[in-house]
Amino acid sequence: MQCLIAIVGPTAVGKSELALYLSQYFPTEIVGADSRQVYRYMDIGTNKPTLAERAMTPHHLIGIIAPDEDFNLAMYQKLASGAINTIQQKNKIPLLVGGSGLYIWSLIEGWRMPQVAPNPKLRHDLERRAKKEGSNILYKELQQIDPLAVIKILPSNTRRIIRALEIYHVTGQPPSQLQIKKTPDFPILSIGLTLERTMLYDRIDCRLHKMVQDGLIKEVDNLLKRGYSSTLPAMTSIGYKQIIQFIQGKLSLPLAMEQIKHQTHRLVRHQYTWFKPGDRRIHWFNPTEDSNRGKMIELVRNFLT
Repeated sequence: MQCLIAIVGPTAVGKSELALYLSQYFPTEIVGADSRQVYRYMDIGTNKPTLAERAMTPHHLIGIIAPDEDFNLAMYQKLASGAINTIQQKNKIPLLVGGSGLYIWSLIEGWRMPQVAPNPKLRHDLERRAKKEGSNILYKELQQIDPLAVIKILPSNTRRIIRALEIYHVTGQPPSQLQIKKTPDFPILSIGLTLERTMLYDRIDCRLHKMVQDGLIKEVDNLLKRGYSSTLPAMTSIGYKQIIQFIQGKLSLPLAMEQIKHQTHRLVRHQYTWFKPGDRRIHWFNPTEDSNRGKMIELVRNFLT
């Protein structure tokens, strides 16, 4: 069981459902690879697995930090690697499941991130510039400095843009040139799920309506009442930012939902830059085709033997 199975693909494609399905046939535990599901109290808007689903199969890295706590790639790598090792020691199969390409590939490819300590003054200056001039200005600067690194960062992800610029200004080298890769010494099977884009967008839109029906607005309101600032990185993520603006009277609910849909569709396009359907390292399947479930079971069996 010294192995790893990764289930990857864009949001709403059915990765969690497949992981639970495989758990009916193989002794598994699930390691989350979602940059928002790590936060506590943010359940509906991040589409966390339910308590019943977590009771079916143990899940790791779900709801492990408060929304106002710092969390970065290095922390994720340490926690995820520890969880994978623990599962393997129990003679079970770790399933790495999520849509965060940064988290997924950092584990599969064994990234060793540059150990650059935070520079509070530099970071403060960059944050101030982002607020005053807009994060797009910093994004364009990073494009000039490190075109390889910027490909994997959304223009709206101010925190990652600032961190990349911080590494550059501290070391004098582009962040992408400082990464070292050391592939894990156990076999890895990557299963990718993909859908025709309009079908995927329809799934996303339907899921959002269900989130609102299930209490997304109340969840966001409770977070604000707990004292979590609307400017926290966790609170400015897709869905939470727009619902906060609705609660504050800055957006109507229909307009907030349209913005969430638009931003999530954009996220999907970004996720496909991490998980390319032509990537031969990934075994791709359409989750809506019933015959593919049997094929995926057979693929896993062959991998394990």
